[in-house]
Amino acid sequence: MAIYGHLETGALDAATGRPRPYVRPGALLRTVLNPITVALGGRTVLVVRGRTTGKPIKVPMDPPFEWDGSRYLVSPRGETHWARNLRAAGEAELRTRHGVEHIRAVELTGPEHDAIVAAYGSTITCNCRRSMELIPDPADHPAFKIEQTAA
Repeated sequence: MAIYGHLETGALDAATGRPRPYVRPGALLRTVLNPITVALGGRTVLVVRGRTTGKPIKVPMDPPFEWDGSRYLVSPRGETHWARNLRAAGEAELRTRHGVEHIRAVELTGPEHDAIVAAYGSTITCNCRRSMELIPDPADHPAFKIEQTAA
């Protein structure tokens, strides 16, 4: 589990006042494997403006989750930095081997959020399933609906 990461508590939830958990990636994944993945360009990469520095942050991800004709980004690791950055910026780029897509991201709440997180959790087969098991409460997994924007 050292490479994959470990469970920590993150920022306080504004609505409940309780800390929101996240699975922090291990040092090898964070400092070696993820940068190599971004450099090789073989996976989807989310490029989002950092909420404190304003600099672009590149995060390798699984492709967006598709459900009922819409696309979503779900954070299986919980309250991650990319989720907090995307929440603050409201927009980002998705880079794939097919090109760059400018997106607007709308964070989901309520029943729509719960339905998307449940659907995502029941369909994933990657290592993300481990994070979903470590953080079983759907409320602890930020989810965003993707809306395409003009470049």
